[in-house]
Amino acid sequence: MYSSKFARLAFGLLAESTSICRLTRHVSSKGKPLRSVCSWTVCQHHRQKSQLSNGLTRLNVRTVSQSTVDPAEVRKFQAMASKWWDLQGDFAALHSMNDLRVPFVRDNLLNVHGVRQLGKPLTGLRILDVGCGGGLLSEPLGRLGANVLGIDPVEDSVRIAELHSSYDPELQERVRYQACTLEDLAEEEVEGFHAVVASEVVEHLADLDAFASCCQQVLKPGGSLFITTINKTNLSYIFGIVAAEQLLRIVPSGTHDWDKFISPEDLERLLESFGFCVEAIRGMMYNPLTGAWSWQESTPINYALHAVKPKEEPQPDRVWAESENLDEPGRATSHS
Repeated sequence: MYSSKFARLAFGLLAESTSICRLTRHVSSKGKPLRSVCSWTVCQHHRQKSQLSNGLTRLNVRTVSQSTVDPAEVRKFQAMASKWWDLQGDFAALHSMNDLRVPFVRDNLLNVHGVRQLGKPLTGLRILDVGCGGGLLSEPLGRLGANVLGIDPVEDSVRIAELHSSYDPELQERVRYQACTLEDLAEEEVEGFHAVVASEVVEHLADLDAFASCCQQVLKPGGSLFITTINKTNLSYIFGIVAAEQLLRIVPSGTHDWDKFISPEDLERLLESFGFCVEAIRGMMYNPLTGAWSWQESTPINYALHAVKPKEEPQPDRVWAESENLDEPGRATSHS
């Protein structure tokens, strides 16, 4: 009874706080164009600023050698591996999140590649599901026609995923799993993927630079990167940890570490430093009363991100020409 009352109070406060965030953003914009409802696209001017520094493209020269895997996180999910397909259990919120994240991946890929086959719109596309767990997202993507490879460092989770998918003959040829890390796969992958999906994963990783580098490596030119994760705000601590873990018990206590959360702005900057172009970010909200997710204008807690790897590497002579055009007032610069 008390948890239900708290859930109503918490959800009401969250809805009110997001309205305040939208009002504050509107007032502080001072005439600047507002982002579109539930989605926004990074403007060309911002991309030019991040690409050019002292007249040169900021090329990625980082040396990434650390592992993406946090051993403590592996132990944590090892203990929960048998619960992946309990629809009312610890991963219930992830099951219901499919109502948003599956269409988010599908629709953005269709915008890029078009419909391949009616009923199976993702036919012919290779998708890598990083941190696949028990295959909660891999399976619906496979049913849409994609060839999906789910990877996870927790071997028990991979075995659960393989067992569950074996019950559906439709998935036999489309979905497969591998117990390995992203960096291990990046070393051996040759063909490349049309898309990489990392849903509710980056907040559990040890090294985001290594993650971004490996994603860039395994994606085909023009490939898409999809991420859902948790913003680093006071509200995300209150609702994502205190309420979700300690009071409402939506997820087990200790599932998340607020210090590992990352804001959309910081994640965008990180991805752009590895050559990605962030196309859209959409806020998400979970209602503990209905167990359902919905899209939101603001991103105080959860959000989804879509980024794209460029189709070609920047050429030095072209970079110089573009930077000179940017420096001369009145001269327009064309971008592919």
